[in-house]
Amino acid sequence: MYRMVFAGGCLQEHLETMEHSPERYRPERCPQCGMARLWRHGSYLRKADRRRQSDFNPVPIPRFKCRDRECGGTCSRLPECIAPRRWYSWLVQQWVLQWLQGGGSVRAGAFWSGVARRTVRRWRDWLGACGDRFALFLRSRFPELGRAGDGAAFWQGCLERMPLSLAMAWLDHDGVRVP
Repeated sequence: MYRMVFAGGCLQEHLETMEHSPERYRPERCPQCGMARLWRHGSYLRKADRRRQSDFNPVPIPRFKCRDRECGGTCSRLPECIAPRRWYSWLVQQWVLQWLQGGGSVRAGAFWSGVARRTVRRWRDWLGACGDRFALFLRSRFPELGRAGDGAAFWQGCLERMPLSLAMAWLDHDGVRVP
């Protein structure tokens, strides 16, 4: 089961979806047992934007629970604009990764983005370790990315075609674990 939902590319759209059509987040099946019997189990609040002065912190993340008494499993669903297990938005990560792919230094990327150097290095190493596997899945879904080359050339072509958040949401839908 995928964790990320194509619910708009920004937090404002997520909040509007949560208010007007929260059913859009409901999974078809329970991720633990596969039964199609899930009910809304409230939500939890998550800090989605690391900036101190943000109108969107915290944002509600919907939760669901399996109705099967033996299973009772729960799951939550994230909008594509929120990175799982990360503090910074996909947009900040994309900017930093594009900077690094273009030959920029970790130090300068950290300075201009306001992100710690250690975090920038971790993002660089993460994309270096997972980039080929991600490219394989993205090329199978978007054949035009096959012409983009490898490594930095692939990611430059991919990020020109779609934002990092959308690429990661597609990977999540294909069963690839993102961050």
